[in-house]
Amino acid sequence: MSNNDKDKSLETWLWDAACALRGAADAPKYKDFILPLIFVKRLCDVFDDEINKIAENTGSRTKALALIEKDHKLVRFYLPLKPKDIEKENIWDVIRQLTGDTKSSLGEKLTDIMRAIAKENNRISGIVDRVDYNATTHGQRDMDDDLISTLINRISEKRLGLKDVEADIIGRSYEYLIRKFAEGGGQSAGEFYTPKEVGMIIAGILDPEPGMECYDPNCGSAGLLIKLELTLQEKMKLRSKERYAPLKLYGQEYLPNTWAMANMNMVIHEMEGEIAIGNTMTKPNMFGEKSLKKFDLVTANPMWNQKSFTTATYENDELGRFGDRIPPNNTADWGWVQHILASLKDNGRAVIVLDTGAVSRGSGNAMTNKEKEIRKYFIENDLVEGVIYLPDNLFYNTSAPGVLLVLNTNKKAAGRTGKYLLINASREFEKGQPKNFIPEDKQLKIADTFKKWEEIEKFSKIVTKEEIEKNDYNLSPSRYIHVSDSEELRDIGEIIAELRELEEEEKVINDDLNNILSKLGY
Repeated sequence: MSNNDKDKSLETWLWDAACALRGAADAPKYKDFILPLIFVKRLCDVFDDEINKIAENTGSRTKALALIEKDHKLVRFYLPLKPKDIEKENIWDVIRQLTGDTKSSLGEKLTDIMRAIAKENNRISGIVDRVDYNATTHGQRDMDDDLISTLINRISEKRLGLKDVEADIIGRSYEYLIRKFAEGGGQSAGEFYTPKEVGMIIAGILDPEPGMECYDPNCGSAGLLIKLELTLQEKMKLRSKERYAPLKLYGQEYLPNTWAMANMNMVIHEMEGEIAIGNTMTKPNMFGEKSLKKFDLVTANPMWNQKSFTTATYENDELGRFGDRIPPNNTADWGWVQHILASLKDNGRAVIVLDTGAVSRGSGNAMTNKEKEIRKYFIENDLVEGVIYLPDNLFYNTSAPGVLLVLNTNKKAAGRTGKYLLINASREFEKGQPKNFIPEDKQLKIADTFKKWEEIEKFSKIVTKEEIEKNDYNLSPSRYIHVSDSEELRDIGEIIAELRELEEEEKVINDDLNNILSKLGY
């Protein structure tokens, strides 16, 4: 069986296990219950493999487990679970054989086991024990014992040990399951998942080297960080390098359950990283000796047009991230960009996923516009390396196209001073369900074009600072690159995007006007 077949088989099994509860439509509702249990199944099976390995020298699993109980460092994760007959039964059997009784429900017993595992392993403390499988809402169990039993039995059908499935396969399959949850997650999907192909394009552009320090201030399920390491691994295979320094991965996530998801995703990919919890904008958790920690590479997909932060948020910042460059109250896009800039080393690079309006709002408007003024600062200081316009309907929480903003704090080293590469990739997609997707060859085309700094007719163009200034600091590739065959017949996606931008500008103007009228007493 090929690796692709194994991938598909494992992915299908994982999704079928999730759907066994109440069908595909309801599966995303249970993701916080399902993901930790699959994660622990992997830990149990790997623990069994490690016991068996030691047993080859000790003569029995009983003696091997006794050694492990004395020295937990002999294994990756020590699980305080012991079957009735350790010689014949597996560690997971302790969970598989759970049943409820008059004293405690199955949910209570499973929760106790998760907490016991977390207590023995600092790295996953607060991760696998975050979910209460006995939780209730308005007096009703969120997940009753029958559903838990069904899930356990379905997960029990396949072994996830070291000899059964390689780390990269289980990692990809786990990521697949997260993506499937995103497909049915509605507006909340964007809080934890960025489409795989977007992540691979970002990783291709950033092109990480061994030992680099990489950061995602809005890391969600850690997919963008993981793709940086996967890209490095593939590069090292091409160089025939078996020994090299992995990337140093750092992230921060605001939502507790998503933070837990990120940590599980990292472990299941057999990667190590530091994922902090908290609000990055108001309480960043990555610090160096005297200020924010600086990174070689930053990747991020912050919530678009976030309205959670006010002028006071930026003015009261004690870290010097914003100065007098205050974003408008109705969108924090350039607030996030400035936090990322403050987190870059002097030769650092970043790729940030933003709403298309972030690179064009206010341009061509005679009135003062806060976002345009911030873009002007970034252009005047030569911090932008380029912008990539993405296709429509890629993201799970919106049908809007989005852009990739590429920052570089040392363009001079690359000989790109005063120049900007714009790519209009609006047509580089295939139709899919429920979302469009960018096939692998087009992912490579986008990333390689940027890395090679190439101009391709109706696809990419190098523009100068003077051209950007002439267009009133509009950085949208659709402004400079028309992809249609006729100048008269423009791409419908491009037109819709411009209409969205005009609607956003109108809203900003109306908000400003209402504020002025309110101050005047009208």
